[in-house]
Amino acid sequence: LSRAIIGLGNHYEGQDSQPSGAALPGNTAHLITEAISVNRCAYLIGSDGRPHTFSADRLKEITATIISQMANNGLRTICVAYKDYIRKNAREADRTEIAFEKDEDIDWNDEDEMYKNFVGIAICGIQDPVRPEVPAAIEKCKRAGITVRMVTGDNINTARIRDPDGKVSQAKLDQIWPRLRVLARAQPADKYTLVKGIIDSKATPQREIVAVTGDGTNDGPALKKADVGFAMGIAGTDVAKEASDIILTDDNFTSIVKVGAKARVISRDRERPLDHIDRRISVQAVMWGRNVYDSISKFLQFQLTVNVVAVITAFVGAVTVSDSPLKAVHMLWINLIMDTLASLALATEVPTDELLNRKPYGRKKSLISRTMVKNILCHALYQLLILFTIFYYGDRIFNIKSGLYAPLFAPPSQHFTIVFNTFVMMTLFNEINARKVHGERNVFKVSLYFSYASCRSLIPSLQGLASNRVFCVIWLSTFIGQILITQFGGAWFSTAPLNGKQWIACLALGLSTLVWGQVVATIPSKKLPKTWKVGRGEVEPSKIHINGDYNVRARSRALTVRRSGKSLWMRGMFLMGQHVSC
Repeated sequence: LSRAIIGLGNHYEGQDSQPSGAALPGNTAHLITEAISVNRCAYLIGSDGRPHTFSADRLKEITATIISQMANNGLRTICVAYKDYIRKNAREADRTEIAFEKDEDIDWNDEDEMYKNFVGIAICGIQDPVRPEVPAAIEKCKRAGITVRMVTGDNINTARIRDPDGKVSQAKLDQIWPRLRVLARAQPADKYTLVKGIIDSKATPQREIVAVTGDGTNDGPALKKADVGFAMGIAGTDVAKEASDIILTDDNFTSIVKVGAKARVISRDRERPLDHIDRRISVQAVMWGRNVYDSISKFLQFQLTVNVVAVITAFVGAVTVSDSPLKAVHMLWINLIMDTLASLALATEVPTDELLNRKPYGRKKSLISRTMVKNILCHALYQLLILFTIFYYGDRIFNIKSGLYAPLFAPPSQHFTIVFNTFVMMTLFNEINARKVHGERNVFKVSLYFSYASCRSLIPSLQGLASNRVFCVIWLSTFIGQILITQFGGAWFSTAPLNGKQWIACLALGLSTLVWGQVVATIPSKKLPKTWKVGRGEVEPSKIHINGDYNVRARSRALTVRRSGKSLWMRGMFLMGQHVSC
């Protein structure tokens, strides 16, 4: 070989581990994998196939008429060039009229010497179209309150934000980053600077939440500095995966929009720009993050309502008549419904696109909002009113024997069984109300994405509550279990069988909680006091800080701390067991 392609317009991070020069067979040429640019060319192949001197005026002409035009048309430009090195014993016929260096005088480790006097062959434009799903994913990001910023090495004129001494000015950065959407010709340090600048910025009332995607070793500091780091599972390096919080197994950006708060998604991928991989990933991640937040809120709203009603009912009964209508076995069953089954039913819903239509959650947003406090208090008061009415006047309403002031070892009474059964029925139907924590009226509307697209189009009704199979199975199982306990529990569950009229009354009172939920929804939450919030506070920052050099041992230290904590917990359990046995 007498010639070799020595450079491309784009540099690929995956080649960082490769040598910058490789000797070809026979030591006749060298293949260079480092990036070069057109202005390093001293000659240009003309239409006659021979090299001609490449002047500065010719460079301006090519930049204006070819490179800029290709870039404006969305093409990625690549310059192909070569450089000859003549052997000492080469024949005169093998030489060109261009005076090249002899390879005996070349220092192959001197990059400045190697990267000059190239002969340009061609400038190619490669079409790299945006994926069809990208516009929709970007639109979802905008609706979700997420600003997507691309950090790339592609060609574009960018402004400098550095002071004369070389340090980054936070004041100048604060003027730029709110409007910044594309940062081109960026180095890995620029990405870290942008992430750190946004996090440390005081330009906005609330501190921004930054999510970063990357796949290279140099992306480690930025991934670690960000609030959430996304690493590519296929193309990502081990260092990037260790520094990240989430690994994207499909390297697809649509997986991210499917993390709450004001997110700023920043991506850098030289081989596959942000436009082509990262938008879909953001969507799914944000949807799942907000869904986890909503699932916790749903469970807390349901559990706190049950706790308030159960505790007050048992306490008032014990104080007024020296007996609680809710026996110990009743409380165990209620706790099973309230904790295990409710958590499975309310916390297993898959996110939908509707989550992206709401504003992001702030860093200091209360876990229990004013709407949730309103729902908890109103439903608790309604249930307490019903239960105390049955507790004190149920014998007259249903024309049955009163269970008040009954002897200690008296058989279970229908009076207290109706109180227990009514409480469970209202709790079960209030579980449907608890599926909505933002004041929605349609509590039957599905929060689960029905994955069978064909069935969904053929049977639209399946998009309702019935399509949430986990919730329906748990709810029906609990309902059937309550029937069996009430009718056949006997002395084991402190229940007495109920007749048809009594069951209809219990079911009607349970269904009334759905109607009451619509009444509660009409109360505007914004008019309630702002102090009706619980769980407000700043999130604790990470204990591991990065100053630009990523430490791959950080994860191993975290694992060591986790193991020591587990050992301490096991030791405590062992000592507790010894005390119990004694």
